[in-house]
Amino acid sequence: MVSAGAVADGELSERILAALDDDQQIAARALVGPVCILAGAGTGKTRAITHRIAYGVATGVYSPNRVMALTFTARSAAELRTRLRPLGAGGVSARTFHAAALSQLNYFWPTVVGGDMPRVLEGKARLLGQAAETLRLKVDTASLRDLAAEIEWRKVSSLDLDAYELALRTSRSLPGTLTVDQVLALHQKYEDIKDERRQLDFEDVLLATAGMIEQEPAVAMQVHEQYRFFVVDEYQDVSPLQHHLLSLWVGGRSDLCVVGDASQTIYSFAGARSDYLLSFAAEYDNTTTVRLEQNYRSTPAIVDAANRLMKGRSGALSLHALGEQGTAPEVTPYASDVAEARGIAARIARLIDDGTPAEDIAVLYRVNVQAAALETALADAGVSYQIRGSKRFFDLPEVKQAVMSLRAASVSITGEPLFKSVSDVLRSLGWSQDAPEARGAVRDKWEALNALMALAESQPASTTFRQFTDELMERQGSGHEPTLRAVTLATLHSAKGLEWPVVFLAGLSEGLVPISYATTFEQIDEERRLLYVGLTRARRRLELSYSESGMGRSQQRQPSRFLQEALPGMHNRREG
Repeated sequence: MVSAGAVADGELSERILAALDDDQQIAARALVGPVCILAGAGTGKTRAITHRIAYGVATGVYSPNRVMALTFTARSAAELRTRLRPLGAGGVSARTFHAAALSQLNYFWPTVVGGDMPRVLEGKARLLGQAAETLRLKVDTASLRDLAAEIEWRKVSSLDLDAYELALRTSRSLPGTLTVDQVLALHQKYEDIKDERRQLDFEDVLLATAGMIEQEPAVAMQVHEQYRFFVVDEYQDVSPLQHHLLSLWVGGRSDLCVVGDASQTIYSFAGARSDYLLSFAAEYDNTTTVRLEQNYRSTPAIVDAANRLMKGRSGALSLHALGEQGTAPEVTPYASDVAEARGIAARIARLIDDGTPAEDIAVLYRVNVQAAALETALADAGVSYQIRGSKRFFDLPEVKQAVMSLRAASVSITGEPLFKSVSDVLRSLGWSQDAPEARGAVRDKWEALNALMALAESQPASTTFRQFTDELMERQGSGHEPTLRAVTLATLHSAKGLEWPVVFLAGLSEGLVPISYATTFEQIDEERRLLYVGLTRARRRLELSYSESGMGRSQQRQPSRFLQEALPGMHNRREG
């Protein structure tokens, strides 16, 4: 006799599969053994991996507490948890590499080493400054930041100081005006001071966790007993150190699923290597490889441009999109950076006047300094904007107060519809259904509170007030922020993983894309991939532009070499 529970689980598993396309279903059904999902931009990779995990739980193949889903940012990990809960897989652990390693290190340190685990440094700059003082070296702030990045690269690349010296003398750029010997001395002094103070940096967390698993059989046995099935998102971003630690976690078994897109490898400078993704089938015998190439995000016109840009590159997927072709991306030359910023702002203002929500629009650029002219132009045009990577949403004073008030109210208020409970609390803090007409601090506060209200409205009907505030607390801790009603300004790097209906790509000239210091084939190819990421952020409208001269410069700029490749015979619409 079949139990009611078994029938219910069977119905759930079929519903999980029904939400996927044919290729995604192949990935979801491949629950054991090594699996490599090559997932192009906009092909629903997060849906595929969360439904795959949920299908494994629903069918009884996976015990939720024995599954580890790994990614690279707290935001992505929070997104995985948010999607897994309604699929019946809320017990699955979804963490960043660092969070998973830190949890294990905290657990095993008292037993293996004794005493409390050393404090983890929040950053390297201050300690590096002290190291420079000790060595009587004058190092400016910018060089200290570059030194910190070099330490991170050396460690995630699994290089000791001798191997790093060879890299410095052959291929790595020196920070500031420092010599090779001075850089090496600073690295060593940094490590000495850190060890004297019983401190660890973020890379040490991975190194120490790997060391414990390698050297302590009891630790390895417990880790392997705890987690059996692993899923790694954005596998093209894995570093040698992360790859080594992952191998130790897997422990010679083969129940590992990796997901990635070599065309979106844009962090090679920080140690990321797409080689591990592209050679996965060679590393693991009997790998099931699934290609996701059906793009659900962008119009065919946008997808065509992205495909042309990456044609013939190693590991590139050939995306295809459904629906009407859509408007072909346009390229607009401007006379100067200021004219470009004003032109973009004017076009955005017209789009908003015509009914496009501000939060549906993003302006992407190569380097942070490009934001200044865009900020001024948007402000002059009366367009609200937010800079991705600036002050975090949950750090805003009005948001902190709102979250505290909502949390307090959720203890005593039960049985009411979620919308009423949340709106009552937010009204007491100054929110109203209608936005203030004036711009400024009052409007900014309303926008922040309204984002919380919109988050409440997006919840399933069964969500309780307490469940909603629990999610808010989790989002606050992980930096998983809601959408504000404002145009987004972001660098191409920080836009990865995001999407908007309308995207403007600014500053597409030689010297910016590709950046002037990209001189080798590998560096220029990374700039190509960076532009690919920018192109594939757009859903239905994509506008590209460049200025023919810089501010205060007499020399002419040339359009990026990539533009003609992505848009052969491109149509220029001249403004400014």
